[in-house]
Amino acid sequence: MIITKDKKFYKSLLLLALPIALQNLLTFSVGLCDSLMIGQLGDSAISGVYMGNQIQTLLQVFSGGVEGAMLILNAQYWGEDDGESIKKITSLGLKFTFALSLAVSLFCAVFPKFVISLFTSDEETVKLGAEYLSIIAYSFVFFCLTQGFIAAMRSVESPKVGLIVSSISLAVNASLNYILIFGNLGLPALGIKGAAIATVIARILEFAAVAIYVFFIDKKLKYRLKYLLAHDGQLLRDFVKYGLPIMAGQLIWAANTFSASMIMGRLDGEGVIAALSVANTLNNLSYVVMNGMSGAVGIITGKTIGEGKLEKIREYSYTVQLIFIALGLVTGAALQLIKAPYISLYSISAAAEKEASALINVLSFTIIGTSYQNACLFGLVKSGGDVSFVMKNDFFFVFFIVIPSALIASYFNAPAYLVFLCLKSDQILKCFVAAVKINRFNWIKKLTKS
Repeated sequence: MIITKDKKFYKSLLLLALPIALQNLLTFSVGLCDSLMIGQLGDSAISGVYMGNQIQTLLQVFSGGVEGAMLILNAQYWGEDDGESIKKITSLGLKFTFALSLAVSLFCAVFPKFVISLFTSDEETVKLGAEYLSIIAYSFVFFCLTQGFIAAMRSVESPKVGLIVSSISLAVNASLNYILIFGNLGLPALGIKGAAIATVIARILEFAAVAIYVFFIDKKLKYRLKYLLAHDGQLLRDFVKYGLPIMAGQLIWAANTFSASMIMGRLDGEGVIAALSVANTLNNLSYVVMNGMSGAVGIITGKTIGEGKLEKIREYSYTVQLIFIALGLVTGAALQLIKAPYISLYSISAAAEKEASALINVLSFTIIGTSYQNACLFGLVKSGGDVSFVMKNDFFFVFFIVIPSALIASYFNAPAYLVFLCLKSDQILKCFVAAVKINRFNWIKKLTKS
């Protein structure tokens, strides 16, 4: 095993990973802000907001497929210094993500109660979740377009713009939450409706900030509105060819997320949904750093292949494996250390606190596997060009292991933490597949036209 001594690799990893991780943290913090403030209103309120936010999570999964196709193709073209192709691919991604987010937004705005009822049968949770979703639905288009622009900027090694716009979004969201949820500064207390309004306004300002940066300040991507009208048949075919497996993989993951929410949302037991919201919020927080670093690995991998420096990929991949195993172990230990003080931030019932503690115990173990397999399968294999492998791998684990085992466990009235472990089991099992796939090095493929 050869660990890279290339200082440029470590420098690029840090310079890319830190802004991406911080931007992910700030994006996540917008939801955390809602969760913590709404958490002061009790179990039903936090359960309703959690279920309402599941739609945004699903939408992020879908749009993430489009962004993934943009990143993988753009990174390789960036290595070839082909700016024109990057602009055209960015336009394709923006068109796809706009159409998707608009359709979801309209459906959720018109049928919010029906959508929430798909996840849970609890009447109070459905009522509050529908109130929240009917408003927050109007933020979906702005959010997805913002993430599309940020993905394009990341692909040309300009990740700081995401950090800037997410800082704006968090500041606006937190301030408006304080005012609108609890009725400060002389305004009426709107509860979860206030949280939803605050999020919509924050997302609109976030989009405005990234659009101003991309169109008037950026000097790398050099994107202009005219490129939305540009057409390149070859690039469209490439985008569909390499993007469809990524989007299909995201669809599979969306099905997994949807099924997990339905299964956990229908478990017997007091405080389960509130506990799930608390645990998953911490899970998303713990995932921020490793996801940022994994994204940085993907950009470096794509660019290195685009530059034709294939001999470097082998030593980079060995190094990545060691880094992310260590990161997973540290993160798992950190979850245990902060578990009790974190749960105490929420005004939830004693039963919900107990369930949340058990779910976080599960996450402390599975996050180790998440760190390793995510970096290997997404940061290396998918970004390295083998875009269909990850989709096939996810299909097998989700539909033949994760969902069936969770359904069986719930059918026999297993404790919530055991059902949750079934839903997270693939995070460990995928590690064995990832280790074999990575070290065979049959995943390195060049996707650009040249």
